[in-house]
Amino acid sequence: MSPVSRYTYLGPEGTFTEAALRTLPEAATRELVPMVSVPATLDAVRNGEAGAALVPIENSVEGGVTATVDELATGRPLMIYREVLLPIAFALLARPGTDLASVKTVTGHPVAQPQVRRWLAEHLPDARWESAASNADGARLVQEGRYDAAFAGEFAAATYGLVPLVTGIHDADNAETRFVLVGRPGRPAASTGADKTSLVLWLGDDHPGALLELLQEFAVRGVNLVRIESRPTGEGIGRYCFSVDAEGHITDRRVGEALMGLRRICPGVRFLGSYPRAGVDPSQVTPLRRGTTDEEFAEAADWLTRCIDGRG
Repeated sequence: MSPVSRYTYLGPEGTFTEAALRTLPEAATRELVPMVSVPATLDAVRNGEAGAALVPIENSVEGGVTATVDELATGRPLMIYREVLLPIAFALLARPGTDLASVKTVTGHPVAQPQVRRWLAEHLPDARWESAASNADGARLVQEGRYDAAFAGEFAAATYGLVPLVTGIHDADNAETRFVLVGRPGRPAASTGADKTSLVLWLGDDHPGALLELLQEFAVRGVNLVRIESRPTGEGIGRYCFSVDAEGHITDRRVGEALMGLRRICPGVRFLGSYPRAGVDPSQVTPLRRGTTDEEFAEAADWLTRCIDGRG
């Protein structure tokens, strides 16, 4: 297959990322290639070796996946074209013949640990946790005999010749992980009426109200933020950029004008894409408040023109 027909994902085989990718209809006609890390997954797209990549970006229990957030902020530019939400529940996988009482060492991805901490404390209080590169990699390490059990998706058991000792493990109800399908920069998909726009913003200098100035560009135009997360820039203590998800599409007047306002006051604005919100139907979107629709922005612009022309 050509690189365009190849999708990479955070591997190895049997990860939740692979499970999320396989929910996309086009995955059935693509070559799906597991990669060893988030940077490697995204670099395959940057280097033209794959048409798109799926990576985790946010978990409802642990928050942002920093490897993805940082790569999208500081690596060579990429764009988000779609998001996928996947309910998360873990199984404790072990080699055949293992019982729960004999599990002394467990492994899994670091993001998994906060999602099973209470279960571990109750059922395996003396077990030692060690992190793996991914949940599926933890299953592979169990297969090789390096650990007694791994927290992973139940679907990974067959891939690695393991059996689930316990299934449906999760400390929080309705736990979900959000994944994003990323490609090289291009034209965003058309607005659906239920969209999300992602950005990275850099502060010009640290002064009282600096963050408030950024937020006001959204607030005065009626743009709702669904996520904002600060990340260090690597330039010293106290130097941060902000990863932001806002409701709406770049072609919506309120969103486009907010981005122009941010461009004027920020030393750096990286547009990461406008794309459909997973699991949200346009009919479910809360109606915009007065003064924030495209029609009202257009009417205000027409009024200003009339004033300039002496017809106001």
